[in-house]
Amino acid sequence: MFDTIAAVATPSGKGGVAIIRLSGENALQIAKRMFSPLKTQYIPNRMYAGDISGEGFTDYGFMVYFKAPKSFTGEDVVEFHCHGGTEITRGLLKKAFALGARSAERGEFTRRAFLNGKLSLASAEGMADMINAESLALLRAGNMLYNERLTSEIKSVQDDLKLILAQTAVEIDYPEEDESGADLRAVVESINALDGRLGKLVSSYKCGKKIKDGVTVALCGKPNTGKSSLLNALVGYEKAIVSPEAGTTRDAVEGTLEMDGVKYNLIDTAGIRETAGAVESIGITRAKNVVASADVVLFVTDGGELNEKTSGEVVRVFNKTDILTPCGEYDVAVSAKTGEGLEELKAAIKRAGVGDAALDKLFVVEERHYSALIRAAEALRSAAENADTHTLDLIAVDLRDAWDALGEITGETATEEIISTVFEKFCVGK
Repeated sequence: MFDTIAAVATPSGKGGVAIIRLSGENALQIAKRMFSPLKTQYIPNRMYAGDISGEGFTDYGFMVYFKAPKSFTGEDVVEFHCHGGTEITRGLLKKAFALGARSAERGEFTRRAFLNGKLSLASAEGMADMINAESLALLRAGNMLYNERLTSEIKSVQDDLKLILAQTAVEIDYPEEDESGADLRAVVESINALDGRLGKLVSSYKCGKKIKDGVTVALCGKPNTGKSSLLNALVGYEKAIVSPEAGTTRDAVEGTLEMDGVKYNLIDTAGIRETAGAVESIGITRAKNVVASADVVLFVTDGGELNEKTSGEVVRVFNKTDILTPCGEYDVAVSAKTGEGLEELKAAIKRAGVGDAALDKLFVVEERHYSALIRAAEALRSAAENADTHTLDLIAVDLRDAWDALGEITGETATEEIISTVFEKFCVGK
């Protein structure tokens, strides 16, 4: 049994209510020595009102007891709901520590929940994504992780792997039972089917990464094509300095826009031109680097051509339709000044950013999961190749490698280093 830990479960600072959480075999015994009136029996999941004794003071609040294993951590848990305030929470914690609890480490409550089988490692990561979400799309994706959607799919694949391993074992132990090799062909078909299922998860990461990190949108083009005005129009406030003087934007200016729950990080870059001063040249170099790495490039044009290298989708935007007639090649014509065409531009940014992805489906958003899925898929393909050459022992090795790689996602085969890295993402009270 773990020792008893305690921490503040709410943000630090002043507030209406703060929560002190204790978890471990002595949680209730410590709480009884801090709370009055003392009850002969505390009914689990019921909130009691009374005085909470701190270091040198008493606060009026509530106490609730969660009996193991029906608690978040799977252990006995007690929560004190007190008045919010730095000194109040500090004093209550000092009293809990004096009575035998110790300070919880980062993510230790959730780590205990994982170790006690209350949630998978992927579910814990989903919880972290929900807490840290800066967009509705990431909140939804994190919620799916937390509710074991990915874990359920992974475990289903692992169960099928066990069946294939059993079939392979029969082929190895009793090869004379099936001289035609029909069972071996069925094994290959099953392996390929699982590879296809993992392939769908792998392919979802491209969009999932954008959901987690946001879509990077770079506005580029020649000086005075209205990039800064367009950024301001898209975000809805004066983020970038606007001036008729060429070269006003020397460094990247960022703004954010959320559409359909997805966060778009807009970056207004320096106007790209051949003749420029030393300071402006630095800005142009940085602009080219931003354009090269952006997910979406808005090439704000007056009819010219985009000559810079880019790895993202390009949307050609003809600006200033209020004073100019669109010409040359362009995808959307807009006026940052009047707002004409802005909705069409936003739609084009969404198409270029995440396409027509249904954002309520399961996405792989964690790089760790993506890496494990890649390794599992490679092991499956190796198993299929070995099956073609009737190398049955190698098939079994590859299938076990695939199972182990998937187990890193759920936590079944995760190393201590992986587990520690995951829970270091959490705050102390979680």
